[in-house]
Amino acid sequence: MGGYSSRVGADIARWRQAGFIDATTANILAKDVAANERKSLSFGSILAMLAALLFGAAILIFVAANWEAVPRLVRVASLFAVILGGYVGGAVLKTRGHAAIGEALWIVAAASFGGSIALIGQMYHLSGDQASALVTWGTGTAIAAVALRSNPLTVAAVGIADGWLFLKGFDYFSRTAFPHAFVVMAVVLFAASFWTRSQPARHLIILSLLFYLMLVAMHDATLPVAIPLVIVSIGLFAAGVFAPEPVDRIVQLDGRLPLHALLGFLTGLAMIQFELADESTSNGAFALASVIALAGIVASIVLAGRESRGLRWLAYLGFAFELAIIYVVTLQSMLDTAGFFLAAAVLLGVLAIVIIRVEKRLNAPVNSGATA
Repeated sequence: MGGYSSRVGADIARWRQAGFIDATTANILAKDVAANERKSLSFGSILAMLAALLFGAAILIFVAANWEAVPRLVRVASLFAVILGGYVGGAVLKTRGHAAIGEALWIVAAASFGGSIALIGQMYHLSGDQASALVTWGTGTAIAAVALRSNPLTVAAVGIADGWLFLKGFDYFSRTAFPHAFVVMAVVLFAASFWTRSQPARHLIILSLLFYLMLVAMHDATLPVAIPLVIVSIGLFAAGVFAPEPVDRIVQLDGRLPLHALLGFLTGLAMIQFELADESTSNGAFALASVIALAGIVASIVLAGRESRGLRWLAYLGFAFELAIIYVVTLQSMLDTAGFFLAAAVLLGVLAIVIIRVEKRLNAPVNSGATA
């Protein structure tokens, strides 16, 4: 945010010098920017957080290495001491203005809780698998995040839930039921993120839900998952573009709902295209899906490209992917190796021209078209 506040300050000074605003307005604007500036982590704070994490890891490794030599009661007491010390110490430091170090200690405590589950389970030969341990770890971390109203702990809880989804979704441990319970986890954590003011957690949850839907499509059937995903993504994109302020007051994604919606749209259509690729020569379904994808990419750039550079680059990547998959599915059998390189060169050239022209149009002043 330091760069942003500096740019705004320079703009305010330029507007004051040009006579667009008076000295009083310039002073009010400068104070408002300073009051609402989010403090970024300094290099020293980052080093302190890394040191705290390494210290916590060292404690756990030391305890694990000397596990058999330490009396059982001392083992349990030492583990709980690390957890309690991390949470209490972090709270004390945060109330005294050392937010970065306090949050780092909370992360250490959460990591220690996860290690304690494994070590105590091994010590007492408790039943259960690693997936169950992840659920317990994630639940404890989520409760701590809510109790302490911690942004990083909320992100950590989402990350643990993602780890559980990955392990269960790919049946890493055993053949079990598909982890549809992740939807419940995502809803609970998404709601908790509003209380903990964790916008990064909300972004990560949306990406995780897309990953969940991909797993569902791989596990069950593709089209019943992909088609609703495309339709819902179009609706969310329209809501984010045509009613940005009321929608963002609800989801609080800093105006990035169209970006997530475009990613969902492209993901759904990619799943559809992969499903229809083998049948592309016998029917026009693949061609229709490709046309819809390209039309959606163009529409996203026209409707929301000016406001979001990230959305534009996602659209460019989507466009490049569409060119590649259309070539691979429909043209590969018609060209030899030399033709492949020629086609690739042409496709990349077309992509470069499109990006250059779009960037020029979007970077042009808004009022230049009105005066022409």
